[in-house]
Amino acid sequence: MAELAALEDPKIRDVNRKHGDEHAVNLGLLRAVAKRLKTQQELARELWRTDDAAARLLAMLICRPKAFERDELDAMLREARTPKVHDWLVSYVVKKSPHAEQLRLAWSADPDPVVASAGWALTTERVARKPEGLDLDELLDVIEAQMKDAPDRLQWAMNHCLAQIGIDHPSYRVRAIGIGERLGVLKDYPTPPNCTSPFAPIWITEMVRRQQPV
Repeated sequence: MAELAALEDPKIRDVNRKHGDEHAVNLGLLRAVAKRLKTQQELARELWRTDDAAARLLAMLICRPKAFERDELDAMLREARTPKVHDWLVSYVVKKSPHAEQLRLAWSADPDPVVASAGWALTTERVARKPEGLDLDELLDVIEAQMKDAPDRLQWAMNHCLAQIGIDHPSYRVRAIGIGERLGVLKDYPTPPNCTSPFAPIWITEMVRRQQPV
């Protein structure tokens, strides 16, 4: 913790706070610390318990994802309220857990929109990597009915799922683009030059274009 405190940069904290985050350590430096520590599951648990954002990010870099119990991951997610900690927990830990599918189903139906957004992130992962058994029509029905008025974090996760369906499943592409156009979610999102807009019709079209042989 002393080492992490010494790495803090107030300017990084100020930038991160604009995005709802709290950590003040350059992520490259944080990864260097993780590389030196290697995998240490008990230390990861201790770091998580500090409730410090940088310590929790480090914990996820040195943990063994498959060593966490289902209820432990559920509790961790409900404690992870800042975007970076939440995203890393889902991407670096839960996706690699044998409990991922159980948690996907439970979280997707959770009344807490931040928890539900994690369920949708796991659903997006399945759409891309293991779509067998998913009802894509039903997913699109839910997105069409709920995404427009969903809170920001949940809306973003549902929009990602919409785009992933359109990108990876040609038979659903026209419908996915149509839903995006009708709802207009993130249509006016400020997108830097050379970056792809998160507006689903543009996102889908651009990613499909990149997949075409030259």
